[in-house]
Amino acid sequence: MGSVKDLELIKRPTSKDMGIGRFHFSDRYSVFDWGEMPDHIDGKGASLCLMGAYCFEKLEEKGIKTHYRGLVDAEGHVVRFDELNQPTNIMEINLVNVYRPKAYVENGKLKYDYSIYTPSLRNYLIPLEIIYRNGLPEGSSIFKRLEQGLITLKDLGLDHMPKPGERLSKPIFDVSTKLEESDRYVTWEEAKIIAGLSDDEVKEVKKLLLEVDNTITEIASKAGLINEDGKIELAFDPERRLMIVDVVGTLDECRFTYEGLHVSKEVARQFYRKTGWYKAVEEAKREAAAKGVEDWKSLCRETPPKLDPRLKQIIIEMYMAAANAITNRKLFDAPSLAETIKKYRDYVAEKL
Repeated sequence: MGSVKDLELIKRPTSKDMGIGRFHFSDRYSVFDWGEMPDHIDGKGASLCLMGAYCFEKLEEKGIKTHYRGLVDAEGHVVRFDELNQPTNIMEINLVNVYRPKAYVENGKLKYDYSIYTPSLRNYLIPLEIIYRNGLPEGSSIFKRLEQGLITLKDLGLDHMPKPGERLSKPIFDVSTKLEESDRYVTWEEAKIIAGLSDDEVKEVKKLLLEVDNTITEIASKAGLINEDGKIELAFDPERRLMIVDVVGTLDECRFTYEGLHVSKEVARQFYRKTGWYKAVEEAKREAAAKGVEDWKSLCRETPPKLDPRLKQIIIEMYMAAANAITNRKLFDAPSLAETIKKYRDYVAEKL
């Protein structure tokens, strides 16, 4: 299905009814839209699966509709999180239809046709990533977009130039495309048109985003984590009611910090930002945009190196320790989150 998880199809969705599927979370990971990276992170798949399931169940307790059906245990039974006796990397979900926008080139620029998305369409994945930002940690795309003039302080509702690590008095809601070759930030007005949403549905999306943000912030804080930012994906069910899909509240969907240090996929991103491969990725994306080429990877002149082995081991422990802390159950044999962060702090200090 994708670079980090695979989809097992049990019952295909129709135009009127949802289907059933199972996510098989893998130990693969991806950064900067590259797809599968050269390393695998042991235990990552099961960690993400359990964090996501725990957060889905907490959302459902608050009356928020999701596509989550349960976890698949070692005997193949679909169970709730508290019924699980050992880690699993398989989650059962309800499925909706995915309609991909058609790519085309106009005046040398790559564009996408979203005309399939209309206000009468039902039972489908909304082609957007919906993002909340409670803070602006180092590595936040906001800084790059401000620098390049792609977004203004007014757009963000800010009255000053933010600094890395700044906490926001109220969350910023952001939105990007989901089904294009590279994710592209858009305005809320563009998002409304792309996804075939009404003004009321846009308001409902933002209300739902705030509820998810508050829930994940509450869960994270009990684990000693600060919920800096995160993303959700949404779908319409057969009655065109919004529901949370994909997965939420994990180290891949959220950017958490612990005493100022990242506890998320951002750890790997920071490692790769210092490599020649990252510069080649940025150049390839710019060249593809200029030439109207959809497959920017074909223009990339380098391949990603492997992670530093010591950092890789820290990331392995980080995923498992975070899953134990977030779910408040020691399902993984891993050091505590505090111990893991100390190892990471020592590693960062030695590399400076």
